[in-house]
Amino acid sequence: MGRAILGAVAIMLSALNAHAQSISPDDLTARNIQRRAVEAMIWSMPAVNTDLMLQAMLKSTKAKSNEIVYWSKPVNWKNQTLTPNPDSIYFMSFWNVKDGPIVVEIPPADGGSIAGNIVTLWQMPLEDTGPEGADKGQGGKYLILPPGYKGEVPQGFIALQSDVYSGFALLRSNLAGHGDADIAKSVAYGKRIKVYPLTNAQEPPPTNSTDAYDVMYDSTIAYDASFYRSLDHVVQNEPWLDRDRAMIDQLATIGIVKGKPFNPDQKTVALLDQAAREAHAFLAQIYDAGFPVLNPGIRWFPAAVPEMVKAASGGYGDPNAYPIDMRGVTYTLGYTGIKRLGTAQFYLMANKDRDGQPFEGSAIYRLTVPANAPVRNYWSATVYDRETHALVRNMPSASRASISPGLPKNADGSVDVYFGPKAPDGKEANWVPTDPARKFELLFRLYGPEKPLFDHSWKLPDVERVATTIGGATK
Repeated sequence: MGRAILGAVAIMLSALNAHAQSISPDDLTARNIQRRAVEAMIWSMPAVNTDLMLQAMLKSTKAKSNEIVYWSKPVNWKNQTLTPNPDSIYFMSFWNVKDGPIVVEIPPADGGSIAGNIVTLWQMPLEDTGPEGADKGQGGKYLILPPGYKGEVPQGFIALQSDVYSGFALLRSNLAGHGDADIAKSVAYGKRIKVYPLTNAQEPPPTNSTDAYDVMYDSTIAYDASFYRSLDHVVQNEPWLDRDRAMIDQLATIGIVKGKPFNPDQKTVALLDQAAREAHAFLAQIYDAGFPVLNPGIRWFPAAVPEMVKAASGGYGDPNAYPIDMRGVTYTLGYTGIKRLGTAQFYLMANKDRDGQPFEGSAIYRLTVPANAPVRNYWSATVYDRETHALVRNMPSASRASISPGLPKNADGSVDVYFGPKAPDGKEANWVPTDPARKFELLFRLYGPEKPLFDHSWKLPDVERVATTIGGATK
């Protein structure tokens, strides 16, 4: 019996060896490139996400690094970043400290307030700003230091040590409402933000600000070979981090080497295209399955999983944890990192209705937001394209919020929000349009979230499909 088993094992090993020897060197090389390119996309997603936003700014506007690009009105669909907030006024600064420390100065919360995050290229949060950030609404001078900085930090600055040369500050100037006066006030307050080199701290020059409203600003993720050109840009301009040095040889396999040009031939481009599609499918599969829900039995889930929040907020300092897969998924959906999640804002996502079916742009859905929503500022419900995770193109609006003008309430104080290709009769003020040809997803924001959200005494219910439209008719 023993001899028979050993004989069978020998035959199997011989067959495997013959199969391995039958793979040609070219096939082995191709397999290696594709396999490592898949892992490269998953690993580098947050950095490429940042680089795509930076390149969109440089291509579409006059703004430069260490300046400010802003949107003078709540963003419309032409802002094709990932899951932007159309109920806030956005100010962004893509900082770069290669030539020395940079200061991001936030004004005191008098006549306005900022809900802001300062993050590295890898979207690791350095600090939050504003009333729920390090300055606690008193205003602050956030000093971003380059890797290996040995100089002194002047008194009165909030020092942020970066391990890379670049990143961005996402600074949301909070809105009291969507009226012209409220928007103008929010913009004016945001324009008090300053960005300047530390060497100019005694007399800061005026900060150059560029308005990007109604400008096509597209930083959606391209799941093809072009992704790796952005990755090469990151590698050429940033230092290797110790935690990522295992990727040096991985990237060399696909042609990305620090100090050398990235010029893949046509055969390699085809392999990179194929790898990008596979990585996309893997990341999408995780998202489709859904993250852990906030309330059992209800499909809304926090936009970041606990293991990812813990790792990022701790600077990936735990030597026994590095959630690259979940990080990759997270940054296919949105951008920024939050140091104190659940203080200035909290995000819930849904990609399926109450019955577990994906949201179809051709159907009509209803979300009933219960009365007494636990927010100090506002709540909002926003529609995004299920494929791109950006605002749905060519739609006149993307959200309804508690600060939306004329938003009707039910007798019990709850609010019905409808999503669909056309508004139900008499519900235009509560309606968010969808593209009947595309699937969508929802993001529910709570700005200034309060205890009832976290102790589960207030629960956001599932979204219910209430009608199907066929050929323009509602059934």
